[in-house]
Amino acid sequence: MIDLAALTKLANQYEREMALTVPPLRIGQEAFDTDVSPVIMGVVNLSQDSGYRETIAMTHESAVRKVKTAYAQGATVVDVGAESTLSSAARISSEDQINQLVPVIEESVDAGVAISVETYAMSVTRACLQAGAVVLNMTGADDETAMLELAAEYEATVVMCFESDTAIRDVKQVGLQLDPIAMLADHFGPRIERAHSLGVTDVVVDPGLGFYYRNRDDRVVEARNQARVMFNSFRLRTLGVPLCQNLHHGLVFFEEQVRSGEGFFAVLGRLGGVGMFRTHEVPLIAGVNRAMDALDIEFSEDAS
Repeated sequence: MIDLAALTKLANQYEREMALTVPPLRIGQEAFDTDVSPVIMGVVNLSQDSGYRETIAMTHESAVRKVKTAYAQGATVVDVGAESTLSSAARISSEDQINQLVPVIEESVDAGVAISVETYAMSVTRACLQAGAVVLNMTGADDETAMLELAAEYEATVVMCFESDTAIRDVKQVGLQLDPIAMLADHFGPRIERAHSLGVTDVVVDPGLGFYYRNRDDRVVEARNQARVMFNSFRLRTLGVPLCQNLHHGLVFFEEQVRSGEGFFAVLGRLGGVGMFRTHEVPLIAGVNRAMDALDIEFSEDAS
């Protein structure tokens, strides 16, 4: 159960980590203090295999409209991808991904929207950064060094996803440690150092909670794991970079109100010090951010 006593115990146990801060996160030409308020990464899926139907774009026009809408609703950056990370999804050739993504990116950038591209393919990375994407959401490690070099060349921010295999969609199982934070720190630490050594100035790490693992079929166990990692996210500030979390929808709890689930998990993430929310429900999460920024806990002499 989540209660104030448990939150207090966690904060006291990791008091040093609670006090850590991370540098401002640059996205394009703007810098954001994610210690104050997380940035929002909206999602637009060009793949019809994607699991969240509301963010699937059936046409080029639909994709651009959804990108602009997410930006208007409060997204700092919008993540576009042309191949679902689900292991059962159809493989899309790099050429087809480029043909779908580049026109959407170009038109969105012309409209003033900061764009992220989700990919594990080197050729897709190059084409999309050339088209104006300012964030690389890197979901594969096969060509990591070359992709990081490209990101440095284009001065792109890199979202570095946890991978226990070469590409996210190829992951079959993942360790279910009671406390995975030390493992995640060991995993990301050397990769962040390599990215910086190659010239990448801005890195965000993503523990990969939004991805599918075959040994995580119990929905309650899955949600409980995500909640725990959300609450403990601040402990990964020892890496010196912000943390991105994909927001869980909580179907097992919210059922027909499933589109409300991401808002609940965003509250947990705010309490845990998450610096970037990747969400399919941008206006909901923007509202959560506004509420968390405006409200407080302690009484004061000023009744207002």
